[in-house]
Amino acid sequence: MAQKAIREFHAKKLLAKYLLEKGLDYPFKAVLVTPDTNWKELEEANAWLKKEKLVAKPDQLFGKRGKHGLVLVNASLKEVKDWIKEKMDKEITIGKVSDKLTHFLVEPFIPHEGEYYLAITMEREGDMIYMSDEGGIEIEEMWDRVKQVCVPVLGDKKLKTLIEKNLPKGILEKEAFVQFVVSIYQFFVDYHFTYLEFNPLTIKNNMLYPLDAVARLDDTAHFECAEKWGDIEFPTPFGRKYRPEERYIQKLDAGSGSSLKLTVLNPHGRIWTMVAGGGASVVYTDTVSDLGFAHELANYGEYSGNPTTDETYEYAKTILDLMTREPDKEGRPKVLIIGGGIANFTDVAKTFDGIIKALEDYADRLKAVNAKIYVRRGGPNYEKGLSRIREACERLGLPIDVYGPEAHMTRVVKLALEEKKAA
Repeated sequence: MAQKAIREFHAKKLLAKYLLEKGLDYPFKAVLVTPDTNWKELEEANAWLKKEKLVAKPDQLFGKRGKHGLVLVNASLKEVKDWIKEKMDKEITIGKVSDKLTHFLVEPFIPHEGEYYLAITMEREGDMIYMSDEGGIEIEEMWDRVKQVCVPVLGDKKLKTLIEKNLPKGILEKEAFVQFVVSIYQFFVDYHFTYLEFNPLTIKNNMLYPLDAVARLDDTAHFECAEKWGDIEFPTPFGRKYRPEERYIQKLDAGSGSSLKLTVLNPHGRIWTMVAGGGASVVYTDTVSDLGFAHELANYGEYSGNPTTDETYEYAKTILDLMTREPDKEGRPKVLIIGGGIANFTDVAKTFDGIIKALEDYADRLKAVNAKIYVRRGGPNYEKGLSRIREACERLGLPIDVYGPEAHMTRVVKLALEEKKAA
């Protein structure tokens, strides 16, 4: 499962679509303003912008906007346009991260008194629902007032009863709130969210208004949810600049039923990994860090879900291209760890054929950076895969050590890095 954040605008838009299909009312009015927005066209398509008081705020996957003075409330359209114009393309710093403001959410201003909190998260034991009769930016300081409900797998038939039993005492509009939570949970499940938070939300005339939303989707469900999600956007996290190679792997991932992920941590690093499986990628990365080599780790990622030979080839050659662009400044060998756990259904031999093809393409460049390759894998056809990659590297003149499931993952990493350290 890969969790990807979406904009508040798109989360509310999806919610409105879902509730409308269920015959429920949700007063959704919102527009997303970008540097390319034509205000005249926007106003013509959304007459309410001129008629109602408005709220404006950045919509770029960072929180605490109110604390940073980045929420304009109870404003006219002219005030909103002037405010956004002032802040558009302006660089700001949130914590230790800096980036430019490029996307703004504009909605009707909802005068209100009471503010509530609602969040749903996906956990191993089941889904967790968090509710409070106090919402807002200080929710962390009031966490002792938050009620928690665990919905076990396939246990949503008793959801309404669970909500009613655990409803915070300060919620006055009990019936409307319970109905809203039930509907939101069904929305959460049907649309494959991994995290959904409304903080705050308010109730007026038995109508609930999510005033602020944070949402993440399970992007591996794209094939199942493509029609539901529509043309959904997974924005770049605030302050994160993707390299062309990372975007290329994202494109491959989006068009595949498998999972292909790549994050370049240090393009000048000497330790490169090509790991099968999300859990295994964490183990390998943590082991490199535990052994004191985190500053030399070049990348993080994984390929899993039985990718095709061609998909594995494209993934592998992307990593090899990055790895071989320059030798280590001190002349030390670069290390490539091709690892993974014991696959359940991924054909190891088939994926290794893709890796071998990439190694053949980059053999000369790998020799130029004095690369040493370590392989550890198990699963269907692993003996055939290990034999093929060993034979290929011997034929190409590339140093390689090959291990099967008899060798622990962390032990192989230690062998690779201890040798490198002594080099």
